[in-house]
Amino acid sequence: MGKGSNIGFLLGYLLVSYICLCSAFYLPGLAPVTFCEKDKGGEDCKSEIEVFVNRLDSVESVLPYEYDVFDFCKDPSERRPSENLGQVLFGERIESSPYRFQFKKDVKCELVCQRTYKKDKEDDAKKLDFLKMGMQLNYQHHWIIDNMPVTWCYDVEDGQKYCNPGFPVGCLVTKEGRTKDACVINAEFNKKNTFYVFNHVDIKIIYHSGESEGWRGARLVAATMEPKSFRETNVKPTCDSSTPMEVPVTFSNDLSISYTYSVMFEENNSIKWASRWDYILVSMPHTNIQWFSIMNSLVIVLFLSGMVAMIMLRTLHKDIARYNQVDQEDAQEESGWKQVHGDVFRPPRKGMLLSVFLGQGTQIFIMTFITLFLACLGFLSPANRGALMTCAVVLWVMLGTPAGYVSARLYKTFGGEKWKTNVLLTALLCPGVVFADFFLMNLILWVEGSSAAIPFGTLVAILALWFGISVPLTFVGAYFGFKKAAIEQPVRTNQIPRQIPEQSFFTKPVPGIIMGGILPFGCIFIQLFFILNSIWSHQMYYMFGFLFLVFIILLITCSEATILLCYFHLCAEDYHWWWRSFLTSGFTAVYLFIYAVHYFFSKLQIIGAASTFLYFGYTMIMVLIFFLFTGTIGFFACFWFVNKIYSVVKVD
Repeated sequence: MGKGSNIGFLLGYLLVSYICLCSAFYLPGLAPVTFCEKDKGGEDCKSEIEVFVNRLDSVESVLPYEYDVFDFCKDPSERRPSENLGQVLFGERIESSPYRFQFKKDVKCELVCQRTYKKDKEDDAKKLDFLKMGMQLNYQHHWIIDNMPVTWCYDVEDGQKYCNPGFPVGCLVTKEGRTKDACVINAEFNKKNTFYVFNHVDIKIIYHSGESEGWRGARLVAATMEPKSFRETNVKPTCDSSTPMEVPVTFSNDLSISYTYSVMFEENNSIKWASRWDYILVSMPHTNIQWFSIMNSLVIVLFLSGMVAMIMLRTLHKDIARYNQVDQEDAQEESGWKQVHGDVFRPPRKGMLLSVFLGQGTQIFIMTFITLFLACLGFLSPANRGALMTCAVVLWVMLGTPAGYVSARLYKTFGGEKWKTNVLLTALLCPGVVFADFFLMNLILWVEGSSAAIPFGTLVAILALWFGISVPLTFVGAYFGFKKAAIEQPVRTNQIPRQIPEQSFFTKPVPGIIMGGILPFGCIFIQLFFILNSIWSHQMYYMFGFLFLVFIILLITCSEATILLCYFHLCAEDYHWWWRSFLTSGFTAVYLFIYAVHYFFSKLQIIGAASTFLYFGYTMIMVLIFFLFTGTIGFFACFWFVNKIYSVVKVD
C-alpha cells in the first residue's frame, strides 16, 4: 500500500501544483474573466455575455427537470459545458440559452421568442400542461452568468433582503382565490383558478472596472433580476402592459406567450471579484441567528466532554492503583472490570460482519476527513460546482486499501479463517447496498423523466471505478492485513467463558445503546438542519469551517460516550463490548433518521408518492453511511481504551 499510494499522491500533488501555477494561483476553472465593450474587445477581453441555464427544481418535488423539457425559448446552437461527476450525480444539467448581451449595452424589452398553443393540437396541450405543473409546484429557473447565479433579491421580514439563486416559472391563484408562492408580489395576480407565467425578466449586471486599478476591461461582480408578467398584444412588445400574462387552468382558447428581457449595466468598484458571492451567502435565511446556536451547542458539548474525561481519568486512576496494590487473594473478592480480564478479549459473535463494517467505516471516516479539510481550505466552494461530490467519490474509490487492511487485520484478530469471504464482503457488501438503493432511486427518476436520472454511461463509469479501482485496492489492503500478525492482546483469554451476573436496567445492552447516541446527535443536529436545507430546499451550504469543527466535536463525543458506557458495562462484569461499542455510537444514525422524518413533515412541502419515496430512499443511504462512520469511531475508541486499561493493571 505505502509505496504505490505515495507515488500516486506525489503525482497528483505535482499535477495540481502545475495547474495552479498555469492559472496564476487561481483554482482551475475559477479564474476571473475580463469583459470589454464590443469595439474594444479581443482574445483576452470578451464583449459578449452568455446566459447559461441549469435544471429547474422545486421545494415541493424531489424531481428536477432539464430546461429543455419545458417549452421555453431554446438556443438554436445549443452547447453544453463539460460537467464533472459530482454535477452529474446531483442532476445538474447546464446548457446555453438564447439570452445574450453585449457588455455595457443596455437593452429595453427585447423579444427572445414567442410560444403559441393551439387548443386543437394534442402536443400543444401536453406542453402547456407541463408548464402549468411547473407553476403549480413552484419550479424555479436557475440562470448562470460568468459562473455566477442570477439572483432574485427581495425584502423579507425585519427589513432583511434575501437573494434567491433562482426565480419561479410562474404562480397560481387557487379556486378559492388564495395566492400561492410568488403570486403575492403583484396585486394584479387576483383572478381565481388562474396561472400567471413570468415571461419577462429585468436583469441588472454589476461590474467592477479595472480602469482606476491599471488593468484593462471590467469583471462581473453581481447579476440580479426581477421576474415580471406582461400580456403582449402588439407585434413589437413594449413590456409596459398593466395586464399580466394569464394561463387559465382549463385550456379552452388558443394562447400565445411572448418571452422578453431588459438588461442594464451598473459600475460598482466597491465590490471585489474575489468577494462577489458574499451578498448571496450573507442573505441566506436564519444564518445570523444560527451562529449563536452553533456556538452554544459547541460550548455545551465541550463542557460535557471535559466532565466525562475528568470523571474517567480520576475513577480509573483510583481503580488501577487499588488493583495493583492489593494481593491476589483480596483481588478475587473484588468486583469490577479486572474480574473479566480472562474474557474481555474473547472474539465476538458475527466477527466477520463486524470486521467488514469497521473496514467500510474506516474508508468513510478518512474520506469525510479529507473532504471536509479540503472544503475548509476553499477548494470545494459553491463556485466550483460539483467539486464536493466529485472529491468524495474519488476519495472513496482510492481508499479501498485502508478498508481492506482494517477489515482483514481485525478479522484475523477475531480468529477468522475465511479470508476470501472477508475480502469480498468488505469490497461488495456496503457499497452494494448503497448502489442497489441508488439504482432503484435512479429507476424512479428515469421513469418520471427527471434530469436527476443518471445516464447509463455514468452508471457504467461508476461501476468501472468500483470494480476496476476500489475492489482491487481492497484486495491489496486485505493482503497486507492478513500478512501481518494478529493484534496482540495485553491479557490471555480463558478457555471457559465466565458467567455474566444479573444486570441492572441501565447496564443492559439496549438502554446503553439508546443512551449512547443522544450526546453525539446533540452536537450535530443544528448543522444537520443546514445540510438538509442545502439538499432538499436548494439552499447553498458554505459553512465548512463550522462543519469541520462539529466533525471534530462529534469524533470526541462519540469516543467519550462509548468509552464511558463501555467502562460501566465492564464494571458490571459484562465483557460483551465488541458489538456494543460499535452500536452505541452507531445509534446516532437512528436519531439522524428520526430527525430526517421530522424535517420531512415539519419543514418540507413535498407532495407526490415518487418524491416521498425518493426522499426516504436517499435518506436511507445517508443513514447507512453515518451508521458505519459513527460506529467505527466508537469501536476504535473503546478498543484503544480496553487495551490500555488491561495493559496497565497487574494480572497473574
